[in-house]
Amino acid sequence: MLLKFTSKGIYCVPGKFYIDPWRPVDLAVITHGHADHARGGMKKYLCHQFTKPILYSRIGRNIECQGVDYGEVLNINGVKVSLHPAGHIIGSAQIRMEYKGYVAVISGDYKIQDDGLSTPFESVKCHEFVSESTFGLPVYNWLSVEDQEKQMRNWVEQNRANGKTSVFIGYSLGKSQRIMKALEGMGELNVHYSIAKLNEAYQSVGVHLPGYNVVDLREEKKHLNGKIVILPPALVDNPAMKKIPNMAYAICSGWMQIRGARRWRSADAGFAMSDHADWQGLIEAIKATESEKVHITHGQTAVFSKYLNEIGINADEIKTEFGDDEEKTDIDESI
Repeated sequence: MLLKFTSKGIYCVPGKFYIDPWRPVDLAVITHGHADHARGGMKKYLCHQFTKPILYSRIGRNIECQGVDYGEVLNINGVKVSLHPAGHIIGSAQIRMEYKGYVAVISGDYKIQDDGLSTPFESVKCHEFVSESTFGLPVYNWLSVEDQEKQMRNWVEQNRANGKTSVFIGYSLGKSQRIMKALEGMGELNVHYSIAKLNEAYQSVGVHLPGYNVVDLREEKKHLNGKIVILPPALVDNPAMKKIPNMAYAICSGWMQIRGARRWRSADAGFAMSDHADWQGLIEAIKATESEKVHITHGQTAVFSKYLNEIGINADEIKTEFGDDEEKTDIDESI
């Protein structure tokens, strides 16, 4: 047995390490920097080199953390371990483990679309594959990145014509940087400090981001009138956000594929921009592995695993504590 699903997380038995554990362990191999996959308290972390500054920013500079390149092979207790691009966010990786000729891959979170910031997804052939299913329903079918960006830019232009301030809501790590890229050249970008903090991690490894100002919503907000503002989801119901002059706000999330999600949050607009694979992307990625056994984690596990079995792919559901980074926030203060 190469993989074991335990109360601490996914365990590589011969390697004696965990992948994205949710409880403290000696060695944690991390797929990416989102808080449900990279938690504090581990004795040692192993991740892609681009994820290192994110872990330092979110967990602390005092952690023991080793960064490696994509494709670099390590021998951990006789297991050949390598990281391969997942396309989810900067530094996101699929973990490939080979032991006595048997190969297992844990994908973490991934997307097939190339967002222009993350290293594009790379399929890895294996005997056993662990896949997410956050958007594992046929209704989730993303537009091209170009069309997503065009929609957002058109909305900004429309708001300007109507004297509105364009406020975009996006997760601080991954989504906000994509929003910034999409709106480059559209005018002054103003981002919340939690986003700016993670922008520094991007820029520290040479990823270009457009210029921006840092927003403190505790201060006077008249200067934001008619500008572009990017904020994390936790501020949607905050009184400080509601005081932004002439505000129209849009949520950028895969959940916006369904109109009801936008109405529920009372948003003025919703853009289905996601850092996860859509229905077809999930199927395409899983088929490309040619895996004999597929484990489906967080998301639409029941529906998606049932469908995979119906089309001849041996799949089961695995319960994990991985969450939904489309809605989470990592800011400590309310504003």
